[in-house]
Parts: sequence; C-alpha cells; structure tokens
Amino acid sequence: MLAKVLSGASVGLDSVLVTVEVDVASQGLPSFTIVGLPDKAIEESKERVRAAIKNSGADFPSRRITVNLAPADLPKEGPQYDLPIALGLLIASGQIEADLKNNLFVGELSLDGSLRHTHGILPMAMLAKDKKIANLFVPEIDSQEAAVVSSIQVFPVNSLIQLFKHFTKITPISSIPYIPFSEIKQNAIYEFDLCDIHGQEQAKRALEISAAGGHNIFLRGAPGAGKTMLARALPSILPDLTETEAFEVTKIYSITGNLPPNESIMKSRPFRSPHHTTSRIGLIGGGTRPMPGEISLAHRGVLFLDEFPEFQRSTLEALRQPMEDGVVSISRAAGSVSYPAQFLLVGAANPCPCGNYGDSQKRCTCMPGIISRYQKRISGPILDRIDLHLDVMSVTTDKLTGISQSKKETSAQVKKRVQSARSHQSKRFAKTKIFCNAEMSTKLVKEYCPLSEGSYNLLRQAVSRLKLSARSYYKIIKVGRTIADLGESRFIQPEHIAESLQYRPKVEE
Repeated sequence: MLAKVLSGASVGLDSVLVTVEVDVASQGLPSFTIVGLPDKAIEESKERVRAAIKNSGADFPSRRITVNLAPADLPKEGPQYDLPIALGLLIASGQIEADLKNNLFVGELSLDGSLRHTHGILPMAMLAKDKKIANLFVPEIDSQEAAVVSSIQVFPVNSLIQLFKHFTKITPISSIPYIPFSEIKQNAIYEFDLCDIHGQEQAKRALEISAAGGHNIFLRGAPGAGKTMLARALPSILPDLTETEAFEVTKIYSITGNLPPNESIMKSRPFRSPHHTTSRIGLIGGGTRPMPGEISLAHRGVLFLDEFPEFQRSTLEALRQPMEDGVVSISRAAGSVSYPAQFLLVGAANPCPCGNYGDSQKRCTCMPGIISRYQKRISGPILDRIDLHLDVMSVTTDKLTGISQSKKETSAQVKKRVQSARSHQSKRFAKTKIFCNAEMSTKLVKEYCPLSEGSYNLLRQAVSRLKLSARSYYKIIKVGRTIADLGESRFIQPEHIAESLQYRPKVEE
C-alpha cells in the first residue's frame, strides 16, 4: 500500500515542498530503504522511526518498506522528516485511514515517540501559507514560532501517540490561535546605556547618525578610550524591527538553530561580535553544507569587529561584496545559495600596535614603518565602504571621575530621535524594497537626495580638495540625508553636508 505525506526542505532561507512517499510491499524480504538524496541524519531516521512506532504501541510492519523523498534530485538534510515518515508508515500499513492532501508535517522523533525541537519551523509555516496548505503539524515546543504566520492552522503535536489519536478521531488536537506581530512583546535587555558613557559626545553623535541611517562606522582610538563600550551601546538606540525585518531575521535564526528559547519571533536587532581569529567561512558563511555566517546572523542588526586590523586580510576582503550588495552568494559543487547580509558594521581599532599614537598624554613607542604597516592591514577599498570614520580620544579626568556635571542623554531619548528619522525614511522608501538611507543605490540617491546650490558647491569643493572617490561622494550625500532627517529637515542643507564631511577619514587610502 502507498501513502503520501507532505513535508518541506530548506533551500537557503526558503523552503520547498517535499512529498514523502511510503510504500509497504506485500511481497519481498523485510527491509527499510530511504531514497531521494537523504543525508546521514535522514538515513538514521530509520532507527528512530522504528523505535518510536513500537514504543507508541503501534505495529511496525515487517515487510519491504521503501520511502521516497520527492523531488528526488533535491538534497534532503536534517531529522525533520521523522514525523512524516512515521505517519506514512502507519497509513501505508493500514493502521490509520486519513486524507492528508491539505496537511503538512515536520518534526524530529525521540525513541519514545515524543517530538523534539526542530530547526526551520518558520520557513515551513511560510511555505504552507504560500502553497495554500491549510493545516501545519509541528512539535508542540515550536508551535508558537509557526503561529506568527497567518492564514494557516497550526496543530501542536507532543507525541506520535497524540497524532495517532487525532487521525483516528479518538482525541482531536486543537489548533493554536494566530499571534499578530503587534501582540508580541519585546524583552530586550541592553548591556550598556549611552548615559553610562562619560564624555565622548562626538562619538555618541556619530552613533546616533549611524543608527538613524544604518551607516557603517569605524572607531579608531587608544586602548581604554571607550570604543568597545560605545559599540555595545549602539543596539540600545537602534529602532525597533519592522514586521518584515523581524521575519527576515527570524528565518535566519530559525534555520541555524539560534532562535532564543521560548521566542516565537525576533523583535530585537541582533548584535554579533565574532573574535578576530574567526575564519572566512565563519564570518561569510559556507562549508560543505552551506550555512549562514556571522554577517547573515547580523542581518538588520550590528556586526561588531573589535581589533579590526587583527582579522586575516582575506577575511576582511571577503566583506567587500556583502557590504556593497547586502547579500552574500555561496557557490559550491552541489549548487548555490544566497543569504541576506544587510548589516551595520562597527569596526574598532587602535592607531598603532602599542595604541598610543596620537595620544597627547602617552608616548608612542612604535617605529613609523611599523605604524604604517599596522594601519595598512585594513585596505583602502574596505575603508572606502565605511560611511563614518571617527577618532575616539581618551576621556579627561574631570569627565571620568564625574566632576563634570553636564547632563547626559539616555539611550531612550536618543532612540526617539532615531525612530523619528527612520519613520521619515520608511515613508520616503515606501515604494522600494529598502529600509534606510545607507541602502540607497546611486539611482535612488539622485532621486531622493536633491542638493541645494550651497550644498552642491560645498560638496564639489570637498571632492576636489580631498580627492574623494565616487563611492565616497555618494556616501557623503547619504549621511547628509540622515543628518537632515534627524534635524526634521526636508532638504539637505550646507550644514548637513559640512557635518557629513567631518566623518570622512583624514587621509584617503
């Protein structure tokens, strides 16, 4: 007897429909074969399914069993096919009678028949919605993740016995209600608040511009000046994720298994801080089984690269294309996948190996050649792709000890201005697929960033004197547009361009 059960396979960040065909032959020696390009985890599902069926009180057919995962030319990975294979066996052996045409199943089985946490539930739920499949059966522990997708019924399953009773109509499983995005609470706890940072007013202003427009920022300064603390305070002023952004981020974290426990969807922007010994594959993504790297895990959030010059040169150079395009494409012999990588890069570096070059209070002990070689570890093309460059000076004693009584703004106060600026950008780019000023292409800069006569003349003089590249020219305009948004200005004024020019590196590579 033949049974067909619908499931799904992950391809990149999306899922495609997979039909699990189970045939229990009436003749032939007992065997259990799975075909359709299964990986090792799927091959091992034979033993999990066998034990789960027996321990659930059902009969495991001692016949020739063939399972086909169609389409047969698509590689299948992971243990999520345990549940559809087990259900197909029960139907094909005549122990359950059910019409499963409008149902999709996904879940990993334990040996006792209970269902375990399974990666990639959100993409499966979105697949069910796209294919107009009404019912989705997932492990109970993952049901909240699937419930954020509308137009489908999500059935939480805790064991194979419960599913058996559902289809034999002994004890039906109740579906869980849809969870609107607006009803999901954000429980973000930030490590640092801007008011905790003494001094560094210019650096805080640069962070505000970076957060408002999604601009990359590079901090150079002596050890202990506060570069790391500034970077870790940045998430506290970033605007809340929109629903579209939240779904993008959650898909990445769901597939990689990084979604926090008891979280149905990511509502706070990610913050990733890989060590400088991270490999190129760890940062960009890839491997025998291509998986997202740190730049994709930082999508719509912050990628903080501390000790920037200490990263391998080839690793940093691999950032060029993702920084420009907002997507990383990984090609292997088995095929190609693309992962989103629209991250806000924060780089931090010392000015020299000893860290005291340019410090007015401490003496630098490095030779000029050593300083030059150290600074050239970061190539010109990488620096040219960073919008904001800032020298972070050491904090004075008065500000550090609290003698200075200047009033400090909290992250919440700054975030209100950032959120307002992002609202202007959301309206501006409503007809496009971008979310912030930093994502504008050259064409969009010309369309949305007209310059006044004074702004144009100032920018033209700066390009001529500083010998700026074409990329730097447009980045200055993008940053100027963000500064104008923070100032509630409809047009880019000369003072906005002047402030934007302050954040270009003093010496162009």
